[in-house]
Amino acid sequence: MSEILPEDSTAQDILPLKVTDEGSKRRNWGILLTGVIGGTLMVLYSVTTPFIAPALRKHCLPFVPATSKQIENVLNILKGRNGSLVDIGSGDGRIVIAAAKVGFKAVGYELNPWLVWYSRYRAWREGVHQDARFYISDLWKVSFAQYTNVVIFGVPQMMLPLEKKLGEELQIDARVVACRFPFPHWSPTCSFGEGIDTVWAYDSDSFKMKKENDTVKSKCILSHQLKF
Repeated sequence: MSEILPEDSTAQDILPLKVTDEGSKRRNWGILLTGVIGGTLMVLYSVTTPFIAPALRKHCLPFVPATSKQIENVLNILKGRNGSLVDIGSGDGRIVIAAAKVGFKAVGYELNPWLVWYSRYRAWREGVHQDARFYISDLWKVSFAQYTNVVIFGVPQMMLPLEKKLGEELQIDARVVACRFPFPHWSPTCSFGEGIDTVWAYDSDSFKMKKENDTVKSKCILSHQLKF
């Protein structure tokens, strides 16, 4: 018995060590797995936030890529025109790049930096980076007075304030092309396409004249009221 007892004692001393080692390994794997999952979530958050955040702002321009038919309709309604073109909320740059390919000096303004960098890469890859420029900017802080062709893929809640902004800034020879949603008060010069692919063209001489007529009418009404 005296010879067996030391062997049992040794076995009892070694067994807890093995169990402890296995438990430690499991904890280490658990910590590593938690770190990997946490890191992955942080990367996904940092990548997706710039795409999602603009859609949460007031008067947002969420990124919804233009279809090939919409691009075709925009170019058709701008046939015969030239000069500078601006895409307000240019997304991944496909309108600006398509316009540059047919001879426009095209510019895109986009609040999302990831989309702007991607647009610049696409323009370089397709060989039109000299005529297709992209800038990170809030459209409400940019003046569009220098552009003779304006393209906008808007949302309903921003069309009225944008109508006011463009009416004040654009020159008399400008044309505005609205995609997906028309402007609430302007009368389109023409339209092209069907359904969601419809685009509306507004020539600034018509909506500027309407604004002047409305101003004159308001002054006449006010003058008439003052007389009485």
